[in-house]
Amino acid sequence: MQCSLCKLRTHQWCFLLFNVLLFHALLFGADFVEEYLLQPTPGVYTDGMVVDVRERARKLDLNNARENISQDYPITNPNACRNSDLFLLTLVFSSTANITQRDAVRKTWANQTLIQGFPVRILFFLGSTETFAAQKALMIESDRHEDMVQGHAVADSSLRGPTERTVLALRWVITFCPVARFVLLTKDSVFVNLPAIGGYLLGLHRHPEDFYLGRVIQGDSPDRDPHSLGYLPPALYPEKYLPEYCDGTAYVLSQDVVRKVYVASAAVRAPVPADVFVGLCAQRAGVTPTHSSRFSGEKHIRFNACCYRYLFSSALMESHELERVWAELEQKGGRCSLLQTYSGLLICKTLTYLDKLSFFHSKG
Repeated sequence: MQCSLCKLRTHQWCFLLFNVLLFHALLFGADFVEEYLLQPTPGVYTDGMVVDVRERARKLDLNNARENISQDYPITNPNACRNSDLFLLTLVFSSTANITQRDAVRKTWANQTLIQGFPVRILFFLGSTETFAAQKALMIESDRHEDMVQGHAVADSSLRGPTERTVLALRWVITFCPVARFVLLTKDSVFVNLPAIGGYLLGLHRHPEDFYLGRVIQGDSPDRDPHSLGYLPPALYPEKYLPEYCDGTAYVLSQDVVRKVYVASAAVRAPVPADVFVGLCAQRAGVTPTHSSRFSGEKHIRFNACCYRYLFSSALMESHELERVWAELEQKGGRCSLLQTYSGLLICKTLTYLDKLSFFHSKG
C-alpha cells in the first residue's frame, strides 16, 4: 500500500506537525529551562558553618599580604589585571612542559581581548618545575608572552597537585585580580568559546552572586577503594554521594564565589580531584552549581562550525585540532547561513540532548 504526503488526511498532518513542534520544543526549549528556571535563587543561610564561611569571605582582604604572597608564585605577573573594568578572567591550567599546547591556545581561542566591548584577559596557570633548565625556559616564555602565572605546587602525578594549583590560582585571583567580575577555569586541552560564554554572562537576569556555572556532575560516589590514590574513607566523608560539582574541564565562578571557595578550602582535607574539591568547598559556602549542557565536560564534540558557535567548550583537543578548528571558524567570518545554522544547532543540540534529559530527570 503506497502512502505519500499529498494523500495524508487533515488529522494525519496535524499529528505530524504536533510531533515536529514537540521535538523542537524539547530540543530548543531546554535552554530556556536551564537558563531561567534552574538558576539558583539567593538563599537565607542558617547553618553556622555556611554563615561563618560567607562572612569571612566577605571580609577577606589580601592586599596587605601581597609581598608575602608573591613568594609562593615564582612567576607572579602582578599587573596582569590592570584594567579595572575587567569582565572575564580566564585561567588556563597547563603543565609546565606543555609549551606546544599553550602556543596553540594563544593562536586560537585565547587571542581575544574584548567580548561585546567588555575587556577579557587570558592567563596560563602552572605548577612547579623539576629542574633549573625547565624553570629558565618557563621564565623566557613568560617574558615573551606576559600571560603566565606560576605557583608552588606539587607534581601533576600527585592527586594533590591539581588541587593545590587550584587553591593557589584562587588566592592569586583574590590578591592580584579582585576586579574581575567572573573567573573561568579551564585546561589547555579544551576549546573554549569565549564569545558564547561572554554573551551568556552578559545576558544574566540576576545579580551575579553565588554564581558557579558548568556541566554539573550529580550522584558521583566517593572512592572507597583502600588501595586507590584517591581513597576517601567514610570517617572523613560519610555521605553516600559526593556533592554536586562542575566538571573541571571548564567552569565559571563569580568573584564572590572565588573568595568563598578559597576560605572554605582551608577546612577541606579530602583527597579528591580538583573539580570535586571545588564542589566540596562550594557546598561548605552554601553555593549551588548551575548546570549548562553547552559545556561538553570531558566529552569531545565532533567539529561543526555552527555547532561550535553555540557550544561553550569541547574537550580533548590537541594543538593541531585547535588550530584547524580555529582556522575554519575564522574562514567562515562568523557567519552561518540559515540552513547551516539550523543543521549545525540541530547536530549540536542532539549531541547534548541526552545530557539535558538525564540532568532534568535527576532534578525531578
